[in-house]
Order: sequence, then structure tokens, then C-alpha cells
Amino acid sequence: MGDARDLVDADAVGETVADPMVAVYRHDVHKMNGRRHSAAADEYHGVRVNEAVPLGADGDAALLSRPSGEPDQTVANHSSPYRLSLLTGESATESGRIEAAADGGFRDLVVSGDASRLHAAWLTSDVAAAFNESVYYPYTSLKYHVLLAAALLSEYRAGRSFDELFLAVWPGESAAADVGPEAALESDVVSPHRTVLWSPLVTLAVTSDPGDRPAARLGPEPARSFADGWSRLSDQPFDTDGSRALMVLDAQLRRLRSWSTALQYIEEFVAWRGVRNADAADVERGWS
Repeated sequence: MGDARDLVDADAVGETVADPMVAVYRHDVHKMNGRRHSAAADEYHGVRVNEAVPLGADGDAALLSRPSGEPDQTVANHSSPYRLSLLTGESATESGRIEAAADGGFRDLVVSGDASRLHAAWLTSDVAAAFNESVYYPYTSLKYHVLLAAALLSEYRAGRSFDELFLAVWPGESAAADVGPEAALESDVVSPHRTVLWSPLVTLAVTSDPGDRPAARLGPEPARSFADGWSRLSDQPFDTDGSRALMVLDAQLRRLRSWSTALQYIEEFVAWRGVRNADAADVERGWS
């Protein structure tokens, strides 16, 4: 049996033509129609896409969210690239998202040659959140897989190894609800490439330098370990005492192991329940 990183994305081989920190945001366009790298087009809206991600960052990001080895269909009768919502159990797609994707909704996620702008586009994308990262694991999120791959690649290129990295917490920002890359580019809490979740409730990053922020080491090697990291954070990211909604959210995050699934769950939960960062307890009426 080969290395686990090879098994999760066996055809992701070759060298990148684009700058690596640009290529990482373009490497999974093929997944919006459920195709593998080997069966994907090389261009999308005039730019090179589906190139391999250097330094094993794509394979490591995959191992954070789904098992290595031959995949198994985990949800019967669902072999669609559209994500299933862990919150509702239904498809996460809406007609607007499907129409946007069919009409080139990924264009703004790939065409820029500015890596920081591509990061901001993915971080605030609604369309990308409609897709899973593998049709075999439909609760996973393409959006957060790509953001995790970019965060790992950024740190690896800086000479860091996986076991030097942390999950770190920054405050949420109301501007995150605007869902626009310009707001992310102007944010004081968003760090290009390292920030993997930006919401009105909480901001999360994968970084080698958490500073004085609440943080937990990712572990010795990539694994589906989000719940472990969340449970080991040096401080609680938000106050669960005054809010039933936040208690439910925290409890779920202490059991969700897949990173992309957990990050997508936070995004969806916060939007659905109207959670804001006003002392982490401003919650939609009926849940407070």
C-alpha cells in the first residue's frame, strides 16, 4: 500500500505553472462536476486550473477531512458533487447557488492572479460551500478543503512542518456576514492564507504563530482530528453559559472529526441561527 497522501488524491501529480499560492486555489475546480484530476479540463475561463499542489499540502488537507485508502460511499443514493448539510440533513444547494455555478460561479474563485484576493474570495464564497470535497463523503466541504490546503501550503513554503502548526482563534467580525472579498481583504483579523474560517462569531486560522490567541496544536500528522483540537484549545472561543445555541454548537464541534465538515458546520450554524459576536451571546430569539 502506498503513502496515505497518495491514496487520497492519487492523480494529483506534476508541476505547477502558476505561482503555487495561486495554483492551490485553482486546483479543485473539477470537483464542481464530480470529476477527478485525471478527467478534468486544464483551463477554466482562460486560466490554468487543476494543477498539482506542491509539498503534499493537498493530500494533507484531504487527510484532515476524509480517510485514506479506497473511498467508500458513506451516504446511499447520493453520488452528487453537491454537499449535504450536516445541520439539516438535506442538500446544501439552493437554486441560486446551482445557477451561479452553472453560469461560471467559480470564475471569481480562480481568475485573479493575486493569491491574497483568491484567498479572500474563497473565504467569503457562498457558491464554493455548495460542493463537497468528495462525492464519497458528501458532508465534507470543497470550500474548506481548499482553504485548509492553502493554509498548509503557505506554512510549508515558510519552512514549517505539520507538527509545528496550531488551530488558533481570533474574534469574529460582523463584516463577515457581508460575504464579500473586499471586506475580508480589509479585515484586521483575517490573515492571508492562514485564516480558514471567518464568521460573525469566530475566526479560525491554521498557523505556526498563534501569538497570545487561544490555540491547540494540530498534532503529529494530518488526521481527522478537529474535535480533538477544539477540545484542547487553551481557552473557550465563546461563552456557552448564556446561550443554548452556543452550547449546541460547542457540543457538536467536540465530536466532529472531519475538518472541512466542522468548519462548514460553523458557517452554516452561525448563518442559520443568527449568532453574532456581541459577547458571543447575541442569538436569534428562541435559542438564547
